[in-house]
Amino acid sequence: MHELLLIFCIILAVGAVITALAVKAAALLFLIERYLTYASAAIIIGVMCFVGAEVFMRYVLNSPIPGHLEGSELLVCIIVFFAVSYTQSLKGHVGMTLIIDSLPDKTKNILEIITLLLSVTTCAVLSYFSFKYAYNCWVIGDITMSPPFFPVWPSALAIPIGYMLLSMRMYLQALHLIVPNYYPANEIMDESALFTDEVTN
Repeated sequence: MHELLLIFCIILAVGAVITALAVKAAALLFLIERYLTYASAAIIIGVMCFVGAEVFMRYVLNSPIPGHLEGSELLVCIIVFFAVSYTQSLKGHVGMTLIIDSLPDKTKNILEIITLLLSVTTCAVLSYFSFKYAYNCWVIGDITMSPPFFPVWPSALAIPIGYMLLSMRMYLQALHLIVPNYYPANEIMDESALFTDEVTN
């Protein structure tokens, strides 16, 4: 229970900072999201090459690459969570909106704000506990079960990073819906907003 209280206090503190520095926070967040998405795309290409090489080694040279399955599985986690916040910024996640779309604009706006704020809390809790898991993996030296024994913690660390950025992104989107004239539209940002007070909408 005390951990949930701690998480709630952290959410309030971070939310206050983001609210006060919304323009620069949105620009910085978009910059981080973009480069993490680049990294995710690069890892996808790397995994494709790795799996292709393994297939060639296995079926042509009869010499499979050790640990290819475990290594690929660990990288999938990084691929997903590095890009999850950027996808949210583009509203690219799958959503069921059949009923919501039929509601009046004001009601739809209120429901979206409530959904975003509940999601912020959920993702913050998931970020905290997944970070504890990743830290525990690092402390005990958790590795995969077969050679060459990859460490688990780098892949596990991608989860709290992804959830943390996702919660920040959704909070900024909620702020924009609450006060659209004051807080920036955060789907598209320019890193130049880090150094100015102007936002590119």
